[in-house]
Formats: sequence, structure tokens, C-alpha cells
Amino acid sequence: MTIARLAGLALVVAFVGACTDEGPPPIAFDALGPLSGEDGRGSFRFGAASAATQIEDQNTATDWWVFTAPEAEGGLGQHTPVGQATQGFSRALEDVQLAADLGLDSYRFSIEWARIEPTRDQIDEAALAHYDAVIDAIVAAGMRPNVTVHHFSNPVWVDDPRDIECVNGPTDDNLCGFGHAEGGPLIIEEMRAHAQLLAERYGDRVDDWGTVNEPVNYLLAGHGIGTFPPGKQKIFDLLEAFVPVVRDYVSAHAAMYAAIKAADTTDADGDGVAAHIGLTLSIAQWEPANNNALSDAPVDVKAARDVEYVYHYLIPDALTTGRLDSDLDGTPDEDIPEWQGTLDWLGVQYYFRAGVTGEGLIPVIEVTPCFGEFDFGACLPALDASFCVPQMGYEFNAEGLGTVLERYGERYPDIPLVVSEAGIATSEGVRRAENIVRVLEQIDRARATGVDVRGFYYWSLTDNFEWAEGYGPRFGLYQVDYDTYDRTLTFGGEVLREVTGSRQLTSAQRATFGGIGPMTPDPEHPDGVLECSP
Repeated sequence: MTIARLAGLALVVAFVGACTDEGPPPIAFDALGPLSGEDGRGSFRFGAASAATQIEDQNTATDWWVFTAPEAEGGLGQHTPVGQATQGFSRALEDVQLAADLGLDSYRFSIEWARIEPTRDQIDEAALAHYDAVIDAIVAAGMRPNVTVHHFSNPVWVDDPRDIECVNGPTDDNLCGFGHAEGGPLIIEEMRAHAQLLAERYGDRVDDWGTVNEPVNYLLAGHGIGTFPPGKQKIFDLLEAFVPVVRDYVSAHAAMYAAIKAADTTDADGDGVAAHIGLTLSIAQWEPANNNALSDAPVDVKAARDVEYVYHYLIPDALTTGRLDSDLDGTPDEDIPEWQGTLDWLGVQYYFRAGVTGEGLIPVIEVTPCFGEFDFGACLPALDASFCVPQMGYEFNAEGLGTVLERYGERYPDIPLVVSEAGIATSEGVRRAENIVRVLEQIDRARATGVDVRGFYYWSLTDNFEWAEGYGPRFGLYQVDYDTYDRTLTFGGEVLREVTGSRQLTSAQRATFGGIGPMTPDPEHPDGVLECSP
């Protein structure tokens, strides 16, 4: 169904509701079930998500610590220092209780590799014990742990940002990173061994595993344009330098998948499967654009579809078929059989609508997506000014999620989907409630057409270190006071708690917060007039 037809349908529903004094009908969500397999179709889970580096205090062994620490402290001074983050390591058990207080079915979190193995091949037993306690607390609270093995951060020895040329070749202090002819295979093996260790240690309580988070975003930021550690810029040598990075990272996923399957042999939840293993992808509503307006020019239409292909389908296509499109021409050309069948579930993470032009800066695929503050003609005005998210510089358009989910359902009908992240950066609680309700409405829209969507994890449980954006964006269901690190439940969190308590969106919630119309103005722009780009 087209957006125009949906908009028309919404107007009809609104008109009928006004005439009959009835709001939109309630939406029910089924009970928690497994992430994969036909037995789980129809089940649904409510969760919240976090990532170790974004919340954990004094995470000094990570590449992000080195990348952001001031030069006077031995770092590179890139972006806001991670520092204390939200004291999420020290307060981990308290945060688990906060998640439980929301009535959630599941808590998605990552285990920091740099804490477990701060020095190559030296395991920190105290760190393992810490995460043991976290998982015990999640289970004791009646929630299901969903563990991400790799979420945007590495031990420094994987690829030291202070030595990105790796002048001495791979050593125990610097393996030279993904894509390095000698170091890449070593890192894949290290990630396999790390995943095996986690599965052996925690598999008796964990059945739901995610290997890697948003691989396209992560690799583009860290190895393509250099805004994330290690700070490499390979995007303009796309096929020769960047594609090998992608190949190594996806190979690490496949190696971790096999290791977890072999090591996690305990069916903790009694659904008949000991380990459900997937990964998560960054998705968006990519629109053809030029000169800051929607475009129907064939070159721009093709550019938008090409970006969608790379972001949404390149990796899951390869993992379902065992064939990689290594030259990005739309046709797989490289057989990698060990990748095939290494996807039990797929997480999709939706935040924004953005434009793409065919007047390309990125070689080979010849595209330029919207870069926010660096606008090369692809950034689009918002469909409604109130959809802009000023803390992030992009537009949240709920309908895009429904459209993307339907496309995934058509392309991968046998792979269960989870909206493993969706959320909004705002200090206005009503906007967060609107985001939650509208996301759930779009999930229901997709499920009503037969798409197998099994859950929604709000990003994020608490405010956090938002990578290159630092501590400005406020995504949390719980707001963090960065002077005291106290957590305060937001209005959006209150609404989510009401939803989880009844396992439904009520007519009143939908009438108040849902739909596709204007959102409550952001307090940073109370008149609702703003550009999405910062």
C-alpha cells in the first residue's frame, strides 16, 4: 500500500472516529515467545536496549576510550570523552531492576569484549563474573537476556587508533584491524574464541544472541569515513580497501554463529532451541532526492534503491545464500558457503527518513546520502516540521518503518524480524510517547499483512554516550542526571509501562499519541519550525 493511500485511509478513519465518537481500535500484542522457528510466529516481546561502551564507566581498555580521551591523557581527543558514561557498569544491577520495573519481557545489552580480554589472550575473570551477575539479575527479574557480542567497540589491541598504519604489522598489541591481509584472519579467530567463551559461560541462561550490531553503519563510520575508531578512511577505495573490511566482519559473524551454536547447548527457556542467533541492521526510509527535494530522476531513484540495497539487503542476502556481491553491482559473484544459513533472526533498527542523490560522492555505486550538517543536495525537508529530531539532525517518520518491514517480509519470509532498536532523542516526554506508540502502530501494520515481527526494543533504557554526538542526545526511557547519575523515569517510559502491563495499545493511547500527523513540538524548537539538518 502506498504512503498516499495510507494517508487517505488515516483521514477516513479519523473522520469516521470523529462522527462516531470512537477512537482508533486497540491493538493487542501476543505473549512472549521464541525469536526463531515457526513455533514463535505470532509471539511478541517488549524490550529495551543498551550497549556497553555507551553506558559503562571507566571502560579504559576500549578503542573508544583511546579515541576520545584528551591528548594530554594519551588519547586522540576525538569527540566528547567517554569518561563515566552513565556509570552503567557500577549501576548495572540497578539498571536491570529499572528495566524490570517497566514490565519488559527482555533486556538487550552487550558484553564489553575489552573488559573480558583487555590484553590479548588474557581473560579477566572478574569481568566475566560481573556479567554473570547481570544475567542472573535479568533472569531473576523474569526477563529474557538478549546478548549482543560486538556493539561498535573493540579492545585497543584489535586495531589501535593511535597506529592505524600498523607500521610493525600484526602484534599482540595491534592486530591491524579488519581488512588487513594478515591481521584480519587473526581477528576473526579472536572473535570466534570470544563468542565461544561467552556461550560456554552464559549459555545455560541465554538463548537469544546477536553477533554484531549495525555492521554497515559501524564499518562506514570506523573504516569508511573515520568518525569512529579506528579512524580509517577507505570509502574512496571502495572495492579494493573497504569491501575486504566488510568481508572480514561478516566472516566474524559466521564464525561467532558457529561457535555459539556449538558451545551453547542448554535450552534455557524450554522452547526446544538452545541458541537463537541473529544480527541487527540499521535501516531507514531512503528517498530519491536532489537539490533538497524529492526527485523522480532515474539516476536519483536508482541511487536511493542502491543505498537501500547496501544497507538493508547486502548482508542478509549473503547470509541466506552464502554468496557475496563483492563488487556491489546487485549480483552476487563470490561463493562463501560457510556464511549460508547463519541467520536465525534479523534485528532491524529504525530512526529516520533521509534523501539520496545520484550525483555521487561515493564511488562505484555513485551515490550521496544525506549527511546532515554536510548537505550535498540530498537532505530533504521533513514531511512535517514537527517530525524533525533536533538533537540528532534527522527526521523521524513513523510510516517509513512499516514500509521497510513489509519489504523485509517479502524478501525474507522465513526469517523472523525484531525491531531491535527504535527510539527518539528528545527532552519532551510526550514526543517519546508518540514515538513509541507510532512505532508499535507501524509494527502492527506490518504484522497485519503477514510480516513475522516478533518484538520491539526501545532505544534506549537510559540516556547514554551517543558515540560521535556525545552526551547531548537524550534517548532514555530513564533520564540520567550527569552530575549525580540518578535515573528518572520519563513520561515516555510511563506510557510504555502501561502498554506492557496490558499488552496492548488502547484506543485512548492511539488517539492521544498515535497516527501520522504532527508531533508535539520539541522544547528546543517550540514553534515547530526547524530544519532537520543541524
